[in-house]
Amino acid sequence: MGLGIIGQAAGLFTVTNIDDILILALFFAQGAGHPGCTRRIVLGQYLGFAAILAVAVAAAFGATFLPESAIPYLGLLPLALGLKAAWQAWKDHRAGAGDEDEEQAREGGPSPLEVAAVTFANGGDNIGVYVPVFATAGVGGMSVYATVFLVLVAVWCFAGRFFATRPVIAKALARWGHILLPLVLIAIGLLILIEGGAFGL
Repeated sequence: MGLGIIGQAAGLFTVTNIDDILILALFFAQGAGHPGCTRRIVLGQYLGFAAILAVAVAAAFGATFLPESAIPYLGLLPLALGLKAAWQAWKDHRAGAGDEDEEQAREGGPSPLEVAAVTFANGGDNIGVYVPVFATAGVGGMSVYATVFLVLVAVWCFAGRFFATRPVIAKALARWGHILLPLVLIAIGLLILIEGGAFGL
């Protein structure tokens, strides 16, 4: 029984978070060579996923902090961050890095809150999957799911960093990451908005 529910939790996490590995790889590539980058990205990933879990657990117990109709509008978060990253890349390309850009470069990559926002927004649809599973699993089962999910967040972060540091992938991400990251974030944002029917889309 214990192994069965652990397997189910691992399978559910994998299926609902497979796209996060690409996003994490892009984040790690963006912060490559900067001290503290890994810590900030891992912290952001945990913050975002903890928020997803908190909303799903609360909803499983009948508390609805996030109305279902609001979930599609989470797409505005990655869309805004993608547009910001695109604007930054365009500015860097046009004029070279100024003082503000140098400060951002010293920090290296996204802030924990930016990673958390993208993780939470991208996981908005996960909440709809997790709630019925948690509601039927009971408190004990829910605890197992939450524990397995949190362990696998670390595995996902390791996998994202692993891919971002493979020579061939790292070279491609170093060359194209500043273009890919905004495109991926904008695409995720638009997908969430369109699939959820936000703004009557």
